[in-house]
Amino acid sequence: MIENAKQWLSPEFDDETRKEVQTLIDKNNDELVDAFYRNLEFGTGGLRGIMGVGTNRMNKYTVGMATQGLANYLKKCFPNRQISAAIAHDSRNNSTLFANITADVLSANGIKVYLFDDMRPTPELSFAVRYLKCQTGVVVTASHNPKEYNGYKVYWEDGAQIIAPHDVKIIEEVNNIKSITSVNFKRNKDLINIIGENIDNVYLNKVYELSLHRDAVERNGNMSIVYTPLHGTGIKLVPKALAMYGFKNISLVEEQCVPDGNFPTVKSPNPEEGTAFEYAIRLAKKVNADFIIATDPDADRIGLAVKNKTGEYQLLNGNQTAAILFYYIIKNRKPNTLPYYIVKTIVTTDLLNDIAKSEGIEVFECLTGFKYIASVIRKYEGKMKFLVGGEESYGYLCGDFVRDKDSIMSSCLLAEAAAWAKDKNMSLLDMLEAIYDKFGRYTESMTSVVKKGKDGAAEIKAMMADYRNNPPKEMEGKKVVEIRDYQMLKATNYVDGTVKDIDMPVSDVLQFFLEDGTKLSVRPSGTEPKIKYYRSEHNNI
Repeated sequence: MIENAKQWLSPEFDDETRKEVQTLIDKNNDELVDAFYRNLEFGTGGLRGIMGVGTNRMNKYTVGMATQGLANYLKKCFPNRQISAAIAHDSRNNSTLFANITADVLSANGIKVYLFDDMRPTPELSFAVRYLKCQTGVVVTASHNPKEYNGYKVYWEDGAQIIAPHDVKIIEEVNNIKSITSVNFKRNKDLINIIGENIDNVYLNKVYELSLHRDAVERNGNMSIVYTPLHGTGIKLVPKALAMYGFKNISLVEEQCVPDGNFPTVKSPNPEEGTAFEYAIRLAKKVNADFIIATDPDADRIGLAVKNKTGEYQLLNGNQTAAILFYYIIKNRKPNTLPYYIVKTIVTTDLLNDIAKSEGIEVFECLTGFKYIASVIRKYEGKMKFLVGGEESYGYLCGDFVRDKDSIMSSCLLAEAAAWAKDKNMSLLDMLEAIYDKFGRYTESMTSVVKKGKDGAAEIKAMMADYRNNPPKEMEGKKVVEIRDYQMLKATNYVDGTVKDIDMPVSDVLQFFLEDGTKLSVRPSGTEPKIKYYRSEHNNI
């Protein structure tokens, strides 16, 4: 560890970095170990980590090396042609710096760069890659992580986050860089094109084309909506998109409309957490809002809170919001010559399966991570028509002109669903209850256990190994009747003894099915130092 750290004392690194590294070496504690015990790796969200010095930290050197590795790989994949890349960033500390370093290194390697003039939502980056016919894209963001984090998501030419084999091969290229001197940081200004409002307008027009009931919005466009971007990029496009749809009564949480990587008004800028809604609920009560929309810093996730019959604001979880959105889109889908299908992840509510199958629509399931949903879209392009996809972690996608979760289009279509429901004298909560009345009540929960640092990563690995080596025969006092192991790609049925293959990429996920139909899933997070536990239960009504 110390030898790795000492390499960062060489003249190739700036004075400030060398001073910080020397301080870590002098202390020689867990902080040094965590900063240098490994290189950052691509997970379900790409490169993501705490900002600071070290190989296991987000800083200009790890970003530079990752980008040089990406450039080297691109040249191998697209020889003898002009390669182009789109780059965007969120509102986090150092995001602008990291985006510009990415532009520096790519342009220095002869790659044409389309760089957004200011922060932009992640889904717009995905759109820009496709619209500008780029071979790759990068967005600098750590999504909903705490303020000390930043990240670096890489996209391929279809506008989707990279998956195997590209992710592994890019890391191989990065690992082949043995010295920071191998990174070309010298920006080629002639290859950098600044983009902004021109892309915004094209993207927003495509979002508007997704509208299914403009007549309902015309009748109910004065519904009171509170919106908060939680200090992030959503402020750029969500209010504009809602206004385009025809919603006229939008109240913004002004304190949280200010882009700020310190996220001063929230404990965590994550719409999955109720505390993130405190300011919005206060405003909603003041203006008597029908519902609240919150988006995370890079505006790919969306959270909802809806006024209930007692006048309080009830937060919906990701599965409940998905059920409303999927039901609305499926019921009101436009005629199409190709058969429709939906996509969901294996830990997302099976209520979506029931809704789709009731309308004769095929369901595809995939691993956690929107890049896997995008890979299904790519697989069936031209053969079937993608309708809607989503995951329990508050991310949804409608239409296929974006290939990542998109809170801008989700905000508009959920607001339109509320207008459609209002025509029937229903709120979004009433709509959810009607869905439960038809398909039975699904209850889901997710618990995370945080295990930080090198020791934490080892502990999570050991926990997963123990589940595999000593699989429980009972959980919650009920028999385990089936175990699906997505690392071994085997599904073992303990009732009839059969073992079936699972047709998915390898992933460190286990699912336990109990005799009463309860499903329990466990997986390490791909973006945070956590192990996650999911529980799903279906009660027929």
